[in-house]
Amino acid sequence: MTAVPSDERCSVRSERVLEPVHATAPLARAWLVLEQSGPYGREALLSSGLPDAVGAALTTASEGTRTKVLLARPVGRAVPEPLPDTGRRFWFAHCAPGGVRMRTGIVDDDVLLRPDLPAVLDAAARGELPPWGARTDEPLMLVCTNAKRDQCCALVGRPLAEALDSGPFSGRVLESQHLGGHRFAPTALLLPSGHLFGRLDAPTAESVLSEALQGRLAGLDHLRGRSAAAAPAQAAAIAVRRAEGVHGLDDIDVLRRVGEHAVPVPLEWDGDGGAAELEVRHVDGRAWHVPVRRTEDAPQRPESCGKPALPVVSWLASTPVPAPRWD
Repeated sequence: MTAVPSDERCSVRSERVLEPVHATAPLARAWLVLEQSGPYGREALLSSGLPDAVGAALTTASEGTRTKVLLARPVGRAVPEPLPDTGRRFWFAHCAPGGVRMRTGIVDDDVLLRPDLPAVLDAAARGELPPWGARTDEPLMLVCTNAKRDQCCALVGRPLAEALDSGPFSGRVLESQHLGGHRFAPTALLLPSGHLFGRLDAPTAESVLSEALQGRLAGLDHLRGRSAAAAPAQAAAIAVRRAEGVHGLDDIDVLRRVGEHAVPVPLEWDGDGGAAELEVRHVDGRAWHVPVRRTEDAPQRPESCGKPALPVVSWLASTPVPAPRWD
């Protein structure tokens, strides 16, 4: 990859035009994280030192399942090394509202090559995690440092990962492959809740992890959204959190308004003609109506280093309006 001058990097240009980070989280209802030393290529599952058969099986099995598979490694371990005979470490999280859970342990590559893997990943997206390992409630943060996908992730992602690993959250932070949204680097994923962050700094990341241990969400100014929600729903949820001071990690869900009814929002829904009427519901029974609209602004930035500049497309939420209680 050809180096891009520092003032032309995609993350620099995105921040320069004040592109919002909100409502930009990649979409997944579940995440399977597998430990692999690396280094990672552009398509990490197929170019990371992972056995060819395993990488191909994971790539094929995850298609259309709403479960994303990620490779990750302890901070600083970028040199390939032999896999232990006992298999590889994993974290498997379901992150949809009301059903957050995560399991961790060791999984053999033979399990990842079984023909029922697509069904396992599809079930995980519905909240049915396989009985691998043991349940854990410990938060985990993955920081993208995948230089072969975009140089921003290495230049600003790796220092963030190293800073976190040298502090009180060592062991709760991993370097990961591409998370999406290089232009918001440093980017990070918080599991098991599935919240993603952009333009993250070490103090904010430490606050995110510290509050997550208490079941609370910090770093709202850097919050891209929750991966289990479509982009319009991400925008509505962030608007309510900011306006109403909602900090519980799993306290709210977002539904789509259709006439007098509120119905689930499809994961890949892009609104109705660039607009959406949403209802955000809190576990305590409160609710808010939040209209959102899709905008395309004149300032341009590349989505990745070295790519052509494109207009900034965002989802903007109106001020939340209290709605009748839903309980």
